[in-house]
Amino acid sequence: MNTQRERLKVLGAGIFSLILVMGVARFAYTPLLPLMQQQAGLGMAEAGWLAAINYAGYLCGALTASLISDLVLKDRLYRIGMVVAVASTALMGLSNDLTVWAISRFVAGLCSAAGMLLGTGLILNWLIRHNHRSELGIHFTGIGLGIASCALAVALMKPLLDWREQWFAFTALGCLLLIPALRWLPAPDAAALTKTGQKLVDNPPGNAFLRLFMAAYFCAGVGYVVSATFIVAIIERIPGMAGKGTLVFLVIGLGAAPACVVWDLIARRTGELTALIGAAALQIVGILLPVLVPGLVGAVAGALLFGGTFIGMVSLVLTMAGRYYPTKPAKMMGKMTLSYGAAQILAPAITGWLATRLGGYGVGLYLAAGAMALGVVLLVLLRAMERRETAVLASA
Repeated sequence: MNTQRERLKVLGAGIFSLILVMGVARFAYTPLLPLMQQQAGLGMAEAGWLAAINYAGYLCGALTASLISDLVLKDRLYRIGMVVAVASTALMGLSNDLTVWAISRFVAGLCSAAGMLLGTGLILNWLIRHNHRSELGIHFTGIGLGIASCALAVALMKPLLDWREQWFAFTALGCLLLIPALRWLPAPDAAALTKTGQKLVDNPPGNAFLRLFMAAYFCAGVGYVVSATFIVAIIERIPGMAGKGTLVFLVIGLGAAPACVVWDLIARRTGELTALIGAAALQIVGILLPVLVPGLVGAVAGALLFGGTFIGMVSLVLTMAGRYYPTKPAKMMGKMTLSYGAAQILAPAITGWLATRLGGYGVGLYLAAGAMALGVVLLVLLRAMERRETAVLASA
């Protein structure tokens, strides 16, 4: 019973950390974007650049995570990142200067990498060392809960608070989330054995497999980031949908909250790569539904599909990375996220540039869907490669 209680506390630390760094510090920007454009004079291109700067910070954090092997240092940086995430949220409300906002978004990106990669690596390492199932579905519910709670908070605060006051309200929420995120995660154990005496051994994939995997994850990054960043603004500009953007973002979060657990169960039956192919194919449908089926039904259905797939893909990929490198899971997680993060820098900037010339962000959804289609092709090739390697080993 004590072991199970300890496991739940560790997973709880991860959930609250992800609500803080992904929901509050990073994605509160999405439902607040239309309000900042109305009240603070934020332009469409500038909004795209701020999103790109946020992902640049995330990319720098991923690069740092990929270079660090020391668990004690990872733990220290994770805890610093949680505190700074709250400070970066407060900074958004302290000024309406674009440079200050850019600094805040970059720092928030760094902090989200601390929670997403360092925190996830520490939690997966703890699960493996204590002989628990090495799945991250429960942990990653924090992202969906973070998105949903931020969208709901903006919807409730919109009639009462302006854009600046809402950022301060999110800062207060971040202070509350900080407590379990720090207190419930134990200090890391650097021993070479699990609690039952099993030796931890890394089993990395081949270079060709890894390169193809990173390319597929880059495509997933493009598919994810356009909707995640601009969906509220896109929905608000569809005729008859004004005022519905925050609702759609809430639905994305509600779809994402249970998704990782569901995709863990699917992957147990089909294997991770087959599950990834299914999630990517469904995500294409989710991305395009808001523009192919105008109206609330298409927007909500697309949001559910998108929310129910993008985070499942992230969870499956990072779980696979942890299984390849059980002694240092954040190392490969960081490498994979460099690919994912590069897409998250390029795609928002390109989408913002296109929006200024075409009058809206909707074209970005077609860009995202095209990238996801290419990603499906790459994942099919990866699965064929994996099966071929398995057959060779079986016949040896």
